[in-house]
This record gives sequence, structure tokens and C-alpha cells, in this order.
Amino acid sequence: MATSLSPYVCLPGTARQALAFYRSVLGGQVSISTFGEFGGAGGADPDGVMHGQLDTPSGFTLMVSDAMPGMSSATGGNIALCLFGDDLEQLRGFFDGLAEGGRVTTPLEVQVWGDPYGALTDRFGVDWMVNASTPA
Repeated sequence: MATSLSPYVCLPGTARQALAFYRSVLGGQVSISTFGEFGGAGGADPDGVMHGQLDTPSGFTLMVSDAMPGMSSATGGNIALCLFGDDLEQLRGFFDGLAEGGRVTTPLEVQVWGDPYGALTDRFGVDWMVNASTPA
């Protein structure tokens, strides 16, 4: 198996809703394991998401979990998930979908470097950047 890197987002009890939302925007298949399936985990809600994973048709994987008691679930600040490629219409669809219920910080429009780019914070507090490469 090749080595991969995937974002793993920890949320304050909203992982199940976030996975459903991300699936509605990005497509793909969601798998969820709860804390209860693995015997609890230090007082965590047994129905809480210990590990959730979205595998998309575009080939990327997003992992999401609920924070265990005492675990930080701070969002925003120093990390943003970045979607990029050359299919502007697909990326615009992702941007518009992720922006629903969130806050656009930079509209998706052509920037000084020549690419359409936008940034937003989604309804779960997760920061996203979207960049569509233009042909050279």
C-alpha cells in the first residue's frame, strides 16, 4: 500500500452530521464506528463517532470524529482543507455546497495569480480553500 495523507477533523459532537453534509457536497461513501462499538472510551457518548470516514469519487478521503471527553475540538485558525484541480465547475459546486450555512471569507473569483480561488468556514467551523488551476 502506498503512503497517503488525509485530514482528520475532530468536532464537538457533530461528526455524524458533518459526514452527512460532506457526503452531500462531495459525494462518496461514509463509514462510521461508534465509541459504543469499541466498549465506550473514557465516558464518551456510546453513539458518538469514534471514527468516521468519507471516501469520495474524486479519490480523496476525509476522516472525522467526535471529541472524547477532555480532548480538544477547536476548529479554525491554523489549518484549512484545500480542494484544488482544473475542473472549475466541479470546484465551484464544492465551494457553493460547503458554504451553505457557513461563512465565505474570500469569494471564489479570479485572484492576482490568475486562478479562481475562494475561502470559507463551513457550518461546522472547518476552514476550506478552493483553487481552480487555469491552463498556462
